[in-house]
Amino acid sequence: MADIPQEDRAVDALDRAAAEAELARLAAAIAAANLAYHRDDAPEISDAEFDALKRRNAEIEARFPDLKRADSPTDRVGAAPAEGFAKVTHARRMLSLGNAFDAEDVVDFDRSVRAYLGLAADAPLAYTAEPKIDGLSLSLRYEGGALVQAATRGDGAVGENVTPNARTIDDIPVEIAGAPDVVEIRGEVYMGRADFAALNARQAEAGAKTFANPRNAAAGSLRQLDPEITRARPLRFFAYAWGETAAPLADTQMGAIGRLSELGFATNPLTALCTGADEMLAHYAEIEAQRATLDYDIDGVVYKVDDLALQARLGYRATTPRWAVAHKFPAELAWTRLERIEIQVGRTGALSPVARLTPVTVGGVVVSNATLHNEDYIAGRDAQGAPIRDGKDIREGDWVQVYRAGDVIPKIADVDLSRRPAEAQPYGFPQTCPDCGSTAPREPGDAVRRCSGGLICPAQAVEKLKHFVSRAAFDIDGLGAKQVEQFYRDGWIAEPADIFALEARFGSGARQLKNREGWGDKSAANLFAAIDARRTIPLARLIFALGIRHVGAQSASLLARHYGTWEAVIGALDTAAVEPAYAASAPDKAALAESPAWSELIGIDGVGAVMARSLVTSFAQEAERGSIDRLVAHLTVEPAEVQAADSPVAGKTVVFTGTLERMTRAEAKARAEALGAKVSGSVSSKTDLLVAGPGAGSKAKKAAELGIETVDEDGWLALIGAS
Repeated sequence: MADIPQEDRAVDALDRAAAEAELARLAAAIAAANLAYHRDDAPEISDAEFDALKRRNAEIEARFPDLKRADSPTDRVGAAPAEGFAKVTHARRMLSLGNAFDAEDVVDFDRSVRAYLGLAADAPLAYTAEPKIDGLSLSLRYEGGALVQAATRGDGAVGENVTPNARTIDDIPVEIAGAPDVVEIRGEVYMGRADFAALNARQAEAGAKTFANPRNAAAGSLRQLDPEITRARPLRFFAYAWGETAAPLADTQMGAIGRLSELGFATNPLTALCTGADEMLAHYAEIEAQRATLDYDIDGVVYKVDDLALQARLGYRATTPRWAVAHKFPAELAWTRLERIEIQVGRTGALSPVARLTPVTVGGVVVSNATLHNEDYIAGRDAQGAPIRDGKDIREGDWVQVYRAGDVIPKIADVDLSRRPAEAQPYGFPQTCPDCGSTAPREPGDAVRRCSGGLICPAQAVEKLKHFVSRAAFDIDGLGAKQVEQFYRDGWIAEPADIFALEARFGSGARQLKNREGWGDKSAANLFAAIDARRTIPLARLIFALGIRHVGAQSASLLARHYGTWEAVIGALDTAAVEPAYAASAPDKAALAESPAWSELIGIDGVGAVMARSLVTSFAQEAERGSIDRLVAHLTVEPAEVQAADSPVAGKTVVFTGTLERMTRAEAKARAEALGAKVSGSVSSKTDLLVAGPGAGSKAKKAAELGIETVDEDGWLALIGAS
């Protein structure tokens, strides 16, 4: 298992910079896991570990929505199809599901659905609840009642054509009667437990490869280039969904499942109709109690809004529907010895403690590291000083309980005091940076200590450079974390601008490079070409790459869309920094509110005062601004693109206020952004349109004072062409 990222700790203790660093590692880890699982049928981590990765990513993005990366795992499904199969572009994307891990998550799901739809907490709302089969997703396309195509999910947009193989599965009819002329039936290919055991016995007897679990066996069997091998494998199929269809199957999810059964497909008999979170949780308990006796593997229960019209209204996020969630079964715990505690220094100077453990298997994965979050967590207290773990501290040599559900990196859940060594001493958290020796103060209200060394601290400088070349930033091919460390150590680069001056600075840089271990003529030339290719960079990527605290990929995109050009960004931040009201009394909030540039900045929907202060402060610091200016001198910065340029609100700044009666605020905002508008949370001179519902107050008054166009909800819908 790889070393713990230098910023990992509990989500509620993360600052934005730590969250950004962890999200970068999560994106890479989840992408690798998806390739192993979906494309290669050879998972390298357990389902529980993968769920932990996904949940950690979701938890961080939920707490810091503005930090969502351009390559966020929430925007991706599965993995690209493997070579050897023809590619199939799905008429409708095959999406994944969001996850719930406990009762509170299910209640939150129900609450969020109701909030989005504008339904009261006691309003009737039906859901279906069905076992989540641990198999391989498959889409079956029927035209005129005949099976014409079968495709795996792939990356959600493009899958593998496995039609000949699917035709060998008894549960999949090659012809159906009474269906729409065009219909895609979707479900899960799986292998029963008894069949799996018999298959492995036959494989072992024949000296052939055995499978780790039924899911791997099913996936490997379906994705055989020789259909006769698939025919010899005992594959089954449960239908539970649909893609493109020429006519609706029913008005409800439950009705559609009944229709699938009538068409001759096997559907899961444990599917039930529930009203509200309490009934969903009760059915979850019933299914979990039967889990061990079922002849097929399940890893949770899926809840879906039953009314298909409401499903359509709720719509989708990037890769998951708002109207469904998978309630996963819990992960595992394990006890092991904490051998030592190490301190790692992150990009923002945060000192993060890491537990080095005697290796132990948790959820099918060998664990040797765990996050200890911060000094309060080690001492057995929370950020407010209240006891956690009954006040038990954590010491080197302790026997500790490792918990993996919901966290990418395992955490310490408990300590066994009865096994504590007599010589174990309370851990003294360092007051200075272990990398540069600078003091590491803990500011009031902050959960962590931070090295005060800044640019003189090697750990911070290297981590900033690693962030700069990361995938969502400049993503320079051939210049990754390992190369950054090497070049920094050799004195070749100290700041981002040095990367673009490498070839000119050394003149014979290519010759110097090719003599290094791992480099040759071609790789050196390729690196310099890759650097040159990044001299033109989109505005959002540049803003994100600067590594400014609290500014993630999503917030960088918000800033880019709002200001449009690098010159506009610089002008706005410089103005906010030098205006008398700001300079005289910052960080006084009342004075800041008087600054038009400041008001515009915090008025961007998704940009708050904390992020705005971080931006203004960074650009106003002489050393950091000099580094930024030296970098930009090497670049051509592409202006932000305006989406939906042909819409009547493209490029306009829209503010919603009051009560909307025909849609919720979330729906209105999503629709406006899809049409290329910028949605702001406050009215200013930059506002183009105010949409005011009943109860509009100060925003409507200010809009009238500024002469801003104001329309009601009907006027807004008419403007965008919605009925």
